[in-house]
Amino acid sequence: MIPSRRAPLHHPFVSLFGRAIDAIGTALSPQTERQYRGTARNFLLYLGDSYPELDALEQLRRDPHILGWLTRMRSRIPPLAPVTYINRILFLRVIFQELAWTLQRPELAHLLRREDVPRAPQRLPRPLTAEQDQLIQQELLHRNDLAANVFLLLRHTGMRIGEAADLAADCLHSTGPDQWAILVPLGKLKTERMVPVDSCVCQIVQRLRFFRAFDPLPDDGLLLARTCCKQTLVRKLRHYLHEVSIASGISTRIVPHQFRHTFATEMLRSGVSFPALMKLLGHTAPQMTMLYLDVALTDLQREFHQARLQPRHLIPQPKAPAISLRAGWHGLIDALLFAQHSLEMFRRTLPDGPPRQCLNRLANRLSKILAQTRKFAAPAE
Repeated sequence: MIPSRRAPLHHPFVSLFGRAIDAIGTALSPQTERQYRGTARNFLLYLGDSYPELDALEQLRRDPHILGWLTRMRSRIPPLAPVTYINRILFLRVIFQELAWTLQRPELAHLLRREDVPRAPQRLPRPLTAEQDQLIQQELLHRNDLAANVFLLLRHTGMRIGEAADLAADCLHSTGPDQWAILVPLGKLKTERMVPVDSCVCQIVQRLRFFRAFDPLPDDGLLLARTCCKQTLVRKLRHYLHEVSIASGISTRIVPHQFRHTFATEMLRSGVSFPALMKLLGHTAPQMTMLYLDVALTDLQREFHQARLQPRHLIPQPKAPAISLRAGWHGLIDALLFAQHSLEMFRRTLPDGPPRQCLNRLANRLSKILAQTRKFAAPAE
């Protein structure tokens, strides 16, 4: 049977799907296994409602059974989130592949095809606007309670809210004279990292320790006390942020993860290199970090003008010849080189237009004169 907190599911395929998920779930996390079982339940409920006469896998067809299930998911009101829709297709496809292998029925593996999986929507960076960031931080500083300091910590370290809920009470570590870092525990990618912090963040951690010291719950070694479980704490914090957004006069929905996007964009604009930013965020792939960065037109213009202020990084500057001129042909060549250098340096200061084009032609003629002069100078040597 496929376990569920809801009413038991009665369908001829329940035991087959359950055994397939048991085999698949040996290498999966409990949360992923629950998603597999939820997908199987959704599909079998659809078959039971739309095709109650179906009682054998041999009768299962791509059209109408599979295509009908896809159509039903697409027409759902309210609509499914794109990620949920994609995951259900992928999970059911894996279940069918497992059944095809164990039952020696290869046709089951072709009921769902690669083209049935839509392209995942491109995730856009979601940093707070400068106005939203200022309003929320002002409201958090004004409240200065436990939850407010949690969100200030998220804003200035780029942590995920789940990572903050798992912080140890002694998470703050000294890394040198007047240098501190927070040890972020194992998170979404099963990695831990050290995030450098300044004195302001150290004060936030001290305030959270102060709140924890007066909490009546027993000391469990964590920075944030939990009345029930981690999910309950995270849910309360999300609700608190919603209240803060309303109090700040922000009409759009703000979620905790936007603080992480804001931190990443702020670090990039402050000059933090891309590899260092990956380490700060705890990412293992640069593509993941790119999803967090909001590179606006103003950023591109700043980088462009900074590059233009230092053209030596783009075009090597010509070297001026020695001031003292030699005698004979060599002195003439030195004079031509000096004139060529002066003309080129002045030409670069002019905007595009007729004067600069005229100097281009003169520079070409001067190059030809210099080349011809060197030919005359060669026999004289």
